[in-house]
This record gives sequence, structure tokens and C-alpha cells, in this order.
Amino acid sequence: MFKSKSVFCAVLCISLLRPNTSAMAQAVSSATAKQEVLWQKLEKSIADIDRDLDGVMGVFITDLTDGRHYSLHADDVFPQASSIKICVLAELYRQAQQGKLKLTDMYTVNAADLVQDSDIMGGLTPGVTQITLRDLATMMVAVSDNSATNVLIDRVGMENVNSFLTSQGLRDTRLRRKMMDLKAAGEGRENVSTPGEMSRLLEALYQGKVLNKDLTADFFKVLATHKDSWIPRLLPEDLKIADKPGALEGVRNDSGVIFVEKRPYILCVMTTYLGRERDGEEAISKISLAAWKMFDRMARASEYGRVISPGNSSR
Repeated sequence: MFKSKSVFCAVLCISLLRPNTSAMAQAVSSATAKQEVLWQKLEKSIADIDRDLDGVMGVFITDLTDGRHYSLHADDVFPQASSIKICVLAELYRQAQQGKLKLTDMYTVNAADLVQDSDIMGGLTPGVTQITLRDLATMMVAVSDNSATNVLIDRVGMENVNSFLTSQGLRDTRLRRKMMDLKAAGEGRENVSTPGEMSRLLEALYQGKVLNKDLTADFFKVLATHKDSWIPRLLPEDLKIADKPGALEGVRNDSGVIFVEKRPYILCVMTTYLGRERDGEEAISKISLAAWKMFDRMARASEYGRVISPGNSSR
């Protein structure tokens, strides 16, 4: 009898101490259902922006917390303009990891390397000024300096950039010409990618599948260098955003990682055939704002959706 009582008490204690897995599962399911509503509202917002845009748009969003994706024309190929420089930057860092070069290797400015839209390189003294490859990369990202980009393309090799992209399973992302090569552009050799593939590249880099921990951190530090771009335009100034915009006639793009605390995500928006290029810029900024509002809210909310902000009192 006493033994039976002891066994009963032990079972009762274990039952009381054991988490209610059924209740936990229901809470997770409830949270997922509520977040599904937020995703649906984001999709509607993007659909409204797309409907009003006089042009063609592709979008891909990746939630880096749970892997969820949103896509709109994500497999369509778009001209990349300066957004292709993300690929050049990635190959530069990959070769640094392999020991083929050092980011501290020096380059002496050469007048023969100068092309249009080189705000920094054009002001340096040829034959005298020396800068590191990492400096060139920063110039390529921050002010989209085309001469700096072309020097880096020559240094890492265009074919190596494309081989790297192929190794990542990216079939439609290609570096086909150097910057300001109008002859190549006229022949149809455009630098191209898709929203889905650019997101996959950034995700692989973010997850450390391409570079080691230190080089991954430095890669995103360079890519997050302050610049005039459309993803950050309506977002908080102190938010870390590692992106690279691109602009050509009739084309506006921006792709990057938005480092929302506890809920980072990737946003790639590409537009082409634009009736007004400014409309493309505004569309990217509006989509960016809508996405940030959702991810920021989910990052600060409990599984029931209550958002706790600093300074709020409990009621």
C-alpha cells in the first residue's frame, strides 16, 4: 500500500513538473497563425505597390530566423547595374580567405584605369597615390566608384567571379562586363541576376557558408558602409543595413541584409522597364518600410503578439 502511494506521488510530482507540451505546441501554433496574418498583409502591401508601378518588379524576402520566404517574379532575370558589385566583393573576400591575395595588398592609382562615375578614384594622383584592395572595396560599395570596381574585377578575374557564382548554384547571376563598358552593354552583355539568386547568395554569406567568421564579419562591415540607397531611406538611421543599390536607365535595384535585432532578414527588390526611375526608387523604399515594420514587430513581440517596448509599464 505504502509502495503504491509512493509510486502515485512520484508520478504526480513528475506530471506537475513536466512542461505541458500540448499547451506549448498550441502556443507555438497560435503564434505561427498570427504571424501568418502579418505575412499576408505584407504580401498585400507589396502587391499594391507592384500594381501601381509603371514597370516590372521582382521581390524576394528571406526571414533569416525561420527560413520563410516571400517571392514575386523571383526567378526573372533583371539587369543589376551596380548591385552586381556584391558578387565582386564576395569573390575578393573568398580569394583573401584562400590566400590568393591580401586585403591589405597595395594598388597604385593608374590613369589608364579611370572611367566615368569614379568620384574618389578620379580625384587621386595617378602614379603616386597607393591604396589597399580593401580601400578599393569600400569605395566600390560606399560611392559605387566604377574605377575601383574595374580594378578589383581585373584583380580577382571576371571568370573567377562567375565560377564562384556557379559553385553556389546560381545559374542566372553573371558578371559579363566591366563598369561603363558601353560597347559590351550595346552588344547585350549585361550584368544580371534574379531576386531569388541574389537572396541565396547573401544568405550563404550571412550563414558563414562562404567565408570564415572574421571575413564574414568584415564583408558585411564593408557592405554596410553608409551610402545613398533606397532600402534604408525610410528606416531608422541607427539600423545596420548591408546593401548595394544599382541604377541604370529604366532600372532601379537594391539588395541587402537588414540586421533587425533578433529578426534579421534579406530584401532584394529589382525593377526594370520603368516609366519613371523615381517610381522604382520609391517602390523599393515602400516595400522596405513595409517589411521592416513586420520584422521589427515580430522581433519585439511575445508569442501572443504583445510588443514590449522599453519604458512600458506592465498593466
